[in-house]
Amino acid sequence: MANSFENYQRRKLISSYFSVVLSIALVLFLLGILGLLVLNTKKMADRSKEQITISVFLKDNTKEIEIEQLQKTLAMSEYTKSSIYVSKEEAAKQHSEEIGEDFVDYLGYNPLKNSIDVKLNADFVTAEKVEEIAATLSEKGFVDEVSYDKVLVSMVAKSVETIGFWILVASAIFTFIAVLLINSSIRLSIYSKRFIIKTMQMVGATKTFIRKPFILQNIKLGMIGAAIALLAISGVVYYVNTNFQDLGLFDEPYILVILFVSVFLLGILISFISTYFATQRFLNLRTDELYY
Repeated sequence: MANSFENYQRRKLISSYFSVVLSIALVLFLLGILGLLVLNTKKMADRSKEQITISVFLKDNTKEIEIEQLQKTLAMSEYTKSSIYVSKEEAAKQHSEEIGEDFVDYLGYNPLKNSIDVKLNADFVTAEKVEEIAATLSEKGFVDEVSYDKVLVSMVAKSVETIGFWILVASAIFTFIAVLLINSSIRLSIYSKRFIIKTMQMVGATKTFIRKPFILQNIKLGMIGAAIALLAISGVVYYVNTNFQDLGLFDEPYILVILFVSVFLLGILISFISTYFATQRFLNLRTDELYY
């Protein structure tokens, strides 16, 4: 009879621990994925911005030395990500390939101009800054025209701001929900031991002495849950990087290190705080209130 009861208690204890570990692992996994998205949002936004091109069209009488000087100026400018010189012959060839016929033979001359295609650093891709850069380049006497997609620049900038804002809002909401879920699981596991807590308190044990084993135990469970979550996150990162290499998840490994360390520490921190306040609640209850 005694053995059956002990086995029942052991199974109940294991089930309680498993529930806590599973809750922590699932919540930290979701937070980790969200954190991965947050940390890579700027990178993905920057890549989108850096695809925008400013085309600087040159007059036909532009000298080679003027072209070289402009290229050097662009190369030294802080707003330049890259710049490529495109001759009118190269532009005509590319355009002919796109439309499927040689328009130069049809027209009898090449109406295109030599140009320099400039891609900007992401920090300079705003409507105001791009307009300012275009105006500066237009002031040069040998520049015929500076062209870029104004609508696309404004749309990309606004989209990035909107997406960034809602990702932060979602992160805050999910973090709050995560704390509540983990806290509920830990409180339920401690609830089953409320009579033990009160008995220890009645025989003279201090609150710190009573809390200590519960905190240590749940920190261990938090570490196990965090380890499981990190394994799952690693699998997701490997899968995404293998199938979507353009995202470059491993280009900046320190981001992943920050994410993994943060998830692990978050598991420990939430476990500690939840256990502390859960045990404190039962320590402050009167004996007759333990039955409710």
